[in-house]
Formats: sequence, structure tokens, C-alpha cells
Amino acid sequence: MEGNRLATELNRDNYDSETLQAKGRVLVDFWGEQCAPCKALLPTVEGLENDYAGKIKVGKVDAPKNRMLCARLRVFGLPTFILYQDGVENKRLSGEKVTAKELKAAVEAMFV
Repeated sequence: MEGNRLATELNRDNYDSETLQAKGRVLVDFWGEQCAPCKALLPTVEGLENDYAGKIKVGKVDAPKNRMLCARLRVFGLPTFILYQDGVENKRLSGEKVTAKELKAAVEAMFV
């Protein structure tokens, strides 16, 4: 991934502590190297990360490398975005039809 990546790489070892046990807001991006929609939304994810720096934690899960974690979380399509508030799943967006506008609106809604 290019750019100033601040996102935390998540896997089965740190997922729960970084999301389910975390205080505050967390956006998790499930992506894959072969996923064109994932790559298309990368600038949006990075933009949100910068716009909400210090207000939301962004984590990334390389789905093909973390199949068991994805199965446990019922993540069956890419891209998938899960938003958590104080360890509770708040919103989930999934599938190749997820738009940048939808993703931005979901994150903004967490601050209303």
C-alpha cells in the first residue's frame, strides 16, 4: 500500500484487543490484493484516516491471509468495512458495490 499508512495491520492475534476491547471508534477495512474495489476505495479510507486522525482508529485486515478470522467474523465478500463503537459493531458495509460516499456517510454518522 502506498502513502502515509497509519492503519494498524490486524490479524487473529490482535483483532479482538484492537477492536472488540477498544474504547472509542474503530473502522476496519477487510481487503485483498486481488480486489479491485478494495484498491479503488483505498484513497477514501486513507482520507478518512487523515480527516479523523485521533478520533477514529483504522485497522486493515488482509483477508486472504486471515481466512479463519474472516470466517469467524462472517466476512464473506470484499471489500467489507466494519465500524465499532466501544467494542460493539455499529455498522457493516460489504460487497463490491460499496461506494466512497456510503463509507464516508457511515463514518460521519458515528460522530452525530
